Amino acid sequence: MSNGGNTHSTTASSDGWDFFVSYTQTDRPWAEWIAWTLEDAGYRVLIQAWDFVPGSNWVTGMNQGVAAAGRTIAVLSAAYTRSVYGTAEWQAAWSADPTGAKRRLLVARVEDCPRPGLLGQVVSFDLFGTRQHTARADVLRAAELAVSGGRAKPATAPPFPTSAQTPAPPPFPPSHSDAGAGTTSCTAG
Repeated sequence: MSNGGNTHSTTASSDGWDFFVSYTQTDRPWAEWIAWTLEDAGYRVLIQAWDFVPGSNWVTGMNQGVAAAGRTIAVLSAAYTRSVYGTAEWQAAWSADPTGAKRRLLVARVEDCPRPGLLGQVVSFDLFGTRQHTARADVLRAAELAVSGGRAKPATAPPFPTSAQTPAPPPFPPSHSDAGAGTTSCTAG
């Protein structure tokens, strides 16, 4: 299997990959875009579409992907949540790091869909509904934070919060225009 031709790697072993991209065929365009983005930034990526070539063993490749990659990126969609193989791949990554301390499992949501079971406990990032340059920055930021173990603290101070806009309470007592609405008039007789 190929390592994508990249020589820069964040893994300790030259035989491994930085990321294994787990996806269903429905989400192949997203998976390839994510893999390209990561490889363009110098990461080593294993992706079925490019690395499981004729003559290779698909099951062996998947096993190597999960075992030899530093991290798995689950390309999450409704189709992925129904995939037996996708489930096996993200569960293998999760079981290798159930607390998330090593950030072995990254979840990239490519559509608004539920996250089943334990996958719902992994903090994800969304690629849908955003512009390409923002999505690219989000993929690279997620990769960098996963590899470095760093925090997502901004480089500059956040703006000082202004008081929250709360709706004004209804006037009480009611104004004269509201006085007759829904009330009965009692007159002394």
